[in-house]
Amino acid sequence: MSDLLKKYLFQDNSTRIQAVRLTQAWQTGMAHQHLPDCVRNLLGELMSAAVLLASNIKFNGSLVLQLQGDGPVSLIVVECNADLTIRATATLREGAEIPDNGSLQSLLNTQGEGRFSVILDPDKNTTDLQPYQGIVPLEGETVAQVLEHYMQHSEQLDTRLWLAADENSSSGLLLQKLPDHGGNADASSEESWNRAVTLADTLQPEELRELGVDTIIKRLFWEETLLTFEPQSIRWHCPCTRERVGNMLRMLGRDEVESILTERETVDVSCNFCGKPYQFDAVDCASLFTHNPDSAHAHPRSIH
Repeated sequence: MSDLLKKYLFQDNSTRIQAVRLTQAWQTGMAHQHLPDCVRNLLGELMSAAVLLASNIKFNGSLVLQLQGDGPVSLIVVECNADLTIRATATLREGAEIPDNGSLQSLLNTQGEGRFSVILDPDKNTTDLQPYQGIVPLEGETVAQVLEHYMQHSEQLDTRLWLAADENSSSGLLLQKLPDHGGNADASSEESWNRAVTLADTLQPEELRELGVDTIIKRLFWEETLLTFEPQSIRWHCPCTRERVGNMLRMLGRDEVESILTERETVDVSCNFCGKPYQFDAVDCASLFTHNPDSAHAHPRSIH
């Protein structure tokens, strides 16, 4: 069974419920990224949050969530496209020590300069919309609190999130209070929202990590009448390929590549985003320039 996002709605249209549990996409994404547990878990929480939020945006493009830090972790970033393909990565500050019990604030906001960014990047081939970027201070002790703060103050939407991740899975639950189209706050809608939050607050992190979406929804809202929507599948996708890496090596030029081969016998390149390794030996490199002679003396650029 593929990873799925599931959506529900209270019968009185007061509250949107969304839940996601990522296993295959999460483990695929982490296969080549070797992060400390505390950093990996923060990345997983942001990954589930991106899926939950992106599914509510009605445009063709991508949602990017970024935690930018001044501490041992310089960046945690997740990109989720409209089709719910996703990729995510974290960057550690060189030489920084990562404590085993590192928290969001101790890892990313030690000097108070951390920032949370939301970027909407429309597909330029299908729309003339301009990119949007919102940046706020990194306020909150958890990824969920940072996002709730952003949604309340920047989008004026009452939103609650419960997020959890470990080496096996990344999971999340979102509740969002829907606007009253009549223009006045309805007492019964407010009561439904408060009841939904109270029920969801009983959810424990270990339950979120270990239980399936159907089980969680049944445990929390078994007395409620929920409208159920068609699930949406989620998959990991990073556009890096061996061909793209080969093109980058051609841009370096033959002299630079041969210099690297002299030192190391192979050219080893890892994707900056997902960490997937690519190796080119002397024969591989020779074929790059044999088929593209014009690139043999391209201007050198550094390998990252």
